[in-house]
Amino acid sequence: MKIKFAILLILFGTVASFAQKSKKVTPIAPKEIFVSDLLSKMTLEEKIGQLNLPTSGDITTGQANSSNVAKNIEQGKVGGLFNIKTVQKIKEVQQIAVEKSRLKIPLIFGMDVIHGYETTFPIPLGLSCTWDMNLIKRSAQIAAQEASADGINWTFSPMVDISRDPRWGRVSEGSGEDAYLGSKIATAMVQGYQGDDLSKNNTLLSCVKHFALYGAPESGREYNTVDMSRIRMYNEYFPPYKAAVDAGSGSVMASFNEVDGIPATANKWLMTDVLRKQWGFKGFVVTDYTAIPEMSEHGIGDLQTVSALALKAGIEMDMVGEGFLSTLKKSYEEGKISLEEIDKATRLILNAKYDLGLFQDPYRYCDETRKTEIFTTSNRNEARKTAAQSLVLLKNENQLLPLKKTGTIALIGPLADAKENMAGTWSVSTKQDKSISLLAGINAAVGKSAKVLYAKGSNLDYDAKLEDKATMFGKTLHRDNRTKEELLSEALKIANQSDVIVAAIGEAAEMSGECSSRTNIEIPQAQKDLLAALLKTGKPVVLVLFNGRPLVLTEEKATVPAILDVWFAGSEAGYAIADVLFGDENPSGKLTTTFPRSLGQVPIYYSAKNTGRPLENKEGVFEKFKSNYIDERNEPLFPFGYGLSYTTFEYSNLKTSATKINFNEKVKVSIDVANTGNFDGKEVVQLYTRDIVGSVTRPLKELKGFQKIALKKGEKQTVTFELSAEDLKFYNTDLQFVAEPGEFEIFIGKDSNANINTKIELVK
Repeated sequence: MKIKFAILLILFGTVASFAQKSKKVTPIAPKEIFVSDLLSKMTLEEKIGQLNLPTSGDITTGQANSSNVAKNIEQGKVGGLFNIKTVQKIKEVQQIAVEKSRLKIPLIFGMDVIHGYETTFPIPLGLSCTWDMNLIKRSAQIAAQEASADGINWTFSPMVDISRDPRWGRVSEGSGEDAYLGSKIATAMVQGYQGDDLSKNNTLLSCVKHFALYGAPESGREYNTVDMSRIRMYNEYFPPYKAAVDAGSGSVMASFNEVDGIPATANKWLMTDVLRKQWGFKGFVVTDYTAIPEMSEHGIGDLQTVSALALKAGIEMDMVGEGFLSTLKKSYEEGKISLEEIDKATRLILNAKYDLGLFQDPYRYCDETRKTEIFTTSNRNEARKTAAQSLVLLKNENQLLPLKKTGTIALIGPLADAKENMAGTWSVSTKQDKSISLLAGINAAVGKSAKVLYAKGSNLDYDAKLEDKATMFGKTLHRDNRTKEELLSEALKIANQSDVIVAAIGEAAEMSGECSSRTNIEIPQAQKDLLAALLKTGKPVVLVLFNGRPLVLTEEKATVPAILDVWFAGSEAGYAIADVLFGDENPSGKLTTTFPRSLGQVPIYYSAKNTGRPLENKEGVFEKFKSNYIDERNEPLFPFGYGLSYTTFEYSNLKTSATKINFNEKVKVSIDVANTGNFDGKEVVQLYTRDIVGSVTRPLKELKGFQKIALKKGEKQTVTFELSAEDLKFYNTDLQFVAEPGEFEIFIGKDSNANINTKIELVK
């Protein structure tokens, strides 16, 4: 019998070895059975260990076995790692988990893959301005392909926080101010990362963040208090999170801020009642970086107390804080938490590893032959095309753009030759040295057909401290030590030799992003002075604006002939911007955030509600005892949905298939859109509704549909939308999701100022 058993072991080892070499995997039991069996074998310490997510720390190739983190892995005290990449490093660490730990449970490996991997797409705010869900989904697919080829299987993305305050730096990492559009983008991103089968080795487990309300901090200051009514949460801020959950996101990240006076990381109503009971979320929740110990600073208890609160609230994984690792056993022994609560959290982590296929093959993401899939020509070409569609043309007086590839072009500004800034914030894996600067892009576009002269013109700002504070991930602007007079003199010399001036100015990459809140959201003064001097030359000036947030551009709109908002367009930024500047691509981006006329208008957004004393005139003229300012107009500088093209579009013939519908019917709404200009182009046709009378006050307009269409010069197309009672629902004061009978106004147009309208009635 012993001989037969030995033979079986040898045979099993041979089969397993062959399976590994041939990339086949060993079949295992169904998830529930497999995970339950594994859970029954785990000690309390091993269960708690699965809930621990440290950063990679000092683990590097060749040192993994001697690192402190590695020792914890061997002892079963680590569930996953982040901030480690490359197949070689990850495989070496994974070997410790599956070959040296007692139960050989594999690790998951996470990273902030936010808007691409080595091939970097526009920052998420810019990406949202494409209004193209296929492009957005494809950007996530490419990010997943590249990151997974480098050993990573979990991304801390998408960030779906609604934000209406451009002082907050992380507006750059989200999709703007609107819950409907944000929900569509959240769905596209999750589907792009996770695909239709998470066990495929070219997918990533997504992590929707930051749950919840992180984009609405008081005073726009990072990590600050958030306070709002629940009806506002459900109607205006929750929808993108729910959309990501409905799309199957495998994990959720808790936000730093408090909700209803309780930090989100310890908020049971948020993590259990809303996320799991109301929305049916089946994945696991991870904290943000050190969020558990930070709750002590909020004033709700010591590390042991807040760790127990987090677990009981519905947090499964502790990122870096080690509150779970160091206190949960003691809390269990003291009866402050139950074994059932620990088991539930551990099970969800193990479920995710099962879904990723790691129990079948822990080295599934460690295929070194896949390194050829990273930063490919094909991926970079897609990033370039996507970037071109994210650019928003804000002004184009006398059709100054597109430029001709002839004559002399002066390219001036501190961001003209700053390739390390092109990818923008949260581009931790970007090949900064291979990013394309605007100078390189313009030179490549014109070749020998035109002469390009370059000067820096100014530093980012007169005060070097701003540059120092805005430095992250090595993205500096290499401050020029010449005096401002010397820099300006050089710029004016080449400006006076040119036929047209392209001014590349705005924010540096890390002036937006995490911990980059600003109280002044104008272009820094040194660059404003440079721009004013360039305008005085009398030469036509094109402002190429780099920014990660809406800026106050009131002066620039009044004085500069052409403004192209290029955000931070990714690793191929220079090529994409040049494509648009010279007309090889027609700009089609539309704003997903409102641009204020003045900082004092903030927060400002299109879907505001009326007051009892609304300002009724359309000219911004002050009226006594109305809801207005005495020193500024009410309307924004550029509205949500705004964006120009090199061609023109005309809208006409708005029709509805019915004037009344019941709760089981749909109405078709159609409009004719014609390209009446001289270029082929793309247009985002936007549909808004207004619920005229409701049981609670309703917004003046709400986006309920959009289509991005391509029209040849002279072409006309009928665009059709469908609306039903489901599209007209909202959360009432009892937090019931309802549609109420009554009249609804429908608007269709180029942006949120759309005034082509009709009415329908919803009847019982």
